[in-house]
Amino acid sequence: MNENTTATSVPRSVTDGFKKGPILFIMILGAFLATLNATVMSVAIPELIGEFNISPATGQWLTTGYMLVNGVLIPVTAYLMQRFSTRQLFLTSMLIFLVGTVVCALSSDFASLLSGRMIQAVGAGIIMPLLLQVVLTIFPPDNRGVAMGMVGLALVFAPAIGPVFSGYILENYDWKTMFYVIIPLTVIVIGLSLIFLKNVSETISTKIDLLSVVLSTIAFGGLLFGFSRAGSLGWSSQEVIASIIAGILALILFSWRQLACKYPLLDLRTFKFNMFSLTTVISIAVNMVMYADMMLLPLYLQNVRGYTPLESGLLMLPGAVLMGVLMPLAGKLFDRFGAKWLAIIGLVITIITTIGFIDLTDSTSYTYLLLMSTGRRIGISLLMMPLQTAGLNQLPPKLEAHGNAITNTVRQVAGAMGTSLLVTVMTDRTKAHLTDTMAAGLASGMTEKQLKLDAMIQGINDAYVVIVGFVVIALLLSFFIKRTVITKTSHVHSESLSAHSVSES
Repeated sequence: MNENTTATSVPRSVTDGFKKGPILFIMILGAFLATLNATVMSVAIPELIGEFNISPATGQWLTTGYMLVNGVLIPVTAYLMQRFSTRQLFLTSMLIFLVGTVVCALSSDFASLLSGRMIQAVGAGIIMPLLLQVVLTIFPPDNRGVAMGMVGLALVFAPAIGPVFSGYILENYDWKTMFYVIIPLTVIVIGLSLIFLKNVSETISTKIDLLSVVLSTIAFGGLLFGFSRAGSLGWSSQEVIASIIAGILALILFSWRQLACKYPLLDLRTFKFNMFSLTTVISIAVNMVMYADMMLLPLYLQNVRGYTPLESGLLMLPGAVLMGVLMPLAGKLFDRFGAKWLAIIGLVITIITTIGFIDLTDSTSYTYLLLMSTGRRIGISLLMMPLQTAGLNQLPPKLEAHGNAITNTVRQVAGAMGTSLLVTVMTDRTKAHLTDTMAAGLASGMTEKQLKLDAMIQGINDAYVVIVGFVVIALLLSFFIKRTVITKTSHVHSESLSAHSVSES
């Protein structure tokens, strides 16, 4: 299958003589801190609810607000990465992140803590898309797999160890210690950036379409807010329905504007490339599964089984360590064989190990849960970054920043959708199971508390069945992945680029 397109070839001479290792290390470390920070609040929220005497719905804004700012800001990063240099953007984002972390550490009430989290999110929202764009710039398409595997450390390893880190802090120190630990690490990253970080791309004097910014803010902000609130308020809530409808309408207008505008905020022509479109759809399913599982398993461990936050986090640690080892290896395999069979093998492993969670009981052993959880993360580590790299590799240079921003935006929205959908499934099925068994259970001598816990376990099992369904869909789509090879030509008066898609054997 052949696909031809026209694009402007970006000169790669700007990267000549650069030491890629230090640049990649510094930026991965910054992305790791930003991603870690996004997850530490999940375990801390119950304690903060008591600390500030607030409701759970209010406390949830510490994660919902962070995710909203990230989701709204990411579409703008395509413009920022064209307009400003790598060094300018990274240092600015890390400084903003540092200011937000200091505000959080010094906060004495919920309002100041939430403000600090929002400021952190502004800096963090730039870091990950910028890191991916640097990889696309300094590594050729046939050598990006290992680098993207290292990027996966920040993307997946940090959220996996976040509960362990925050659980340990909460059991032994004041909650503010979480931020006090991050402050010096951020300062170190800034210092290393000043010494070693180089500009790896050329800036372009381009304009920003303000209407697109407004529409993207309403679209992605509305969708993320609606889906995140659905988990606690339910899908019938007027607040949820209004947010999602507003988001969908704004998204339609935003898409129209991008196709009609001379300077689109997100260039939707990226979806003309078949492998980018296919891998994006598969990644939606994978991210829904990954983010939702980070919520379901701790809920089962802590609320049903009575494990501490630290014990819950430690159960996920071996899988996180293995992911850290396997992601660079998956990158090497991707460079050699492509994404298709890595994705298929990874998804088969994920399906088998997820099936292990659809029959949980109140006595399922910790060792069994540890093995199944670790197995799931092995599967995800084989497919996550290869999928993303395969899609981005097909794009011509002038669309790479836009494809990068689209990929990160999709990940945020998919995570919110997956989490809210599976919370709804779990909640509704728990109520249904409780209604079905209440009378018979009380007659048999079971207490109401036991019946509720049993119904909740069955509700979690049903949610894992839905997860299996998502992974099966992703597996079926993965058989259509083709290996994409892009030949870039750079002539003085030529702006041609040919993209060839060849089937993987």
